[in-house]
Amino acid sequence: MQQYLLYLADNALILGHRLSEWCGHGPALEVDMAMTNISLDLIGQARNIYQYAAQMEGEGKTEDDLAYLRDVPEFRNVLLVEQPNGDFAHTIARHFLFDAFNFYYQQALCKSNDERLAAIAEKSLKEVAYHLRWTSEWVIRLGDGTPESKERIQLAIQDLWSFRGELLMPADFEIAAAKEGYGVDLSAIKEDVERKIFEVLDEATLIRPGDGWMQSGGKIGRHSEHLGFILAEMQFLQRAYPNSVW
Repeated sequence: MQQYLLYLADNALILGHRLSEWCGHGPALEVDMAMTNISLDLIGQARNIYQYAAQMEGEGKTEDDLAYLRDVPEFRNVLLVEQPNGDFAHTIARHFLFDAFNFYYQQALCKSNDERLAAIAEKSLKEVAYHLRWTSEWVIRLGDGTPESKERIQLAIQDLWSFRGELLMPADFEIAAAKEGYGVDLSAIKEDVERKIFEVLDEATLIRPGDGWMQSGGKIGRHSEHLGFILAEMQFLQRAYPNSVW
């Protein structure tokens, strides 16, 4: 169960950190505030799960140990969430592809036979529903907007399309979690996830990229070079000043 909890928390933490990089740089004040708040939502979700994982592991560890004192191969997040922000359209596309998956994932996780995990998912679902609505609206706005906005969001979708497959490719710890009833059966949500993605792309008048070879490896600790740079920045203070606390 430990690997499963880390997978859930790592996805939220890394995507939350990526989105926090936009703070003060958003294209408009309202958008800047929205992205910052979504980032805080994700980091809060990560903290709830890290706390549970730390208690499960024992050894006196805290959520800080799991977030700040693990190295790249120990992280279980999917490759999609660690991809660079790029321009605004690229950030929206990355977040939308994850949100379309995460909404149905959290919805299913609410039925977990682990009461604490189900409670965390139920609390997170309200935030994730907003995330999906916000990113969906922006995909549609950019796709059905000016020629430049349409070109940018189309290129972003094309660039990130091969990363979405990993979300629905179960790792061994996910298969075990589903069998034991505390995790999500990815095959049960696949149709809903893909239908949502296709519906939004169609409404945005965007061309759906063809399905081909998909990127994978993040769930088993094989990451892109980007995660190392994220961790170097995110973990600097804790590693430079060990045992620091707020």
